[in-house]
Amino acid sequence: MKTQEFIIEGMSCGHCVMAVRKELGKLDNIKIDDVQIGKATVEFDESKSKENSIIKAIEEAGFKVIS
Repeated sequence: MKTQEFIIEGMSCGHCVMAVRKELGKLDNIKIDDVQIGKATVEFDESKSKENSIIKAIEEAGFKVIS
């Protein structure tokens, strides 16, 4: 399992946190460790999930990953 932190631009409130958590929750084979304003930390198996799918989920919530 790989643990990775994603820095997210545009988050400003608890609603933003919940929107990101909701989109990440739709993905299979990842564990959400933490979502805070400006970042999300997840664990995932690189053989089953790709970093790009996590970034896409965050973007679906309306935010931009900057790292």
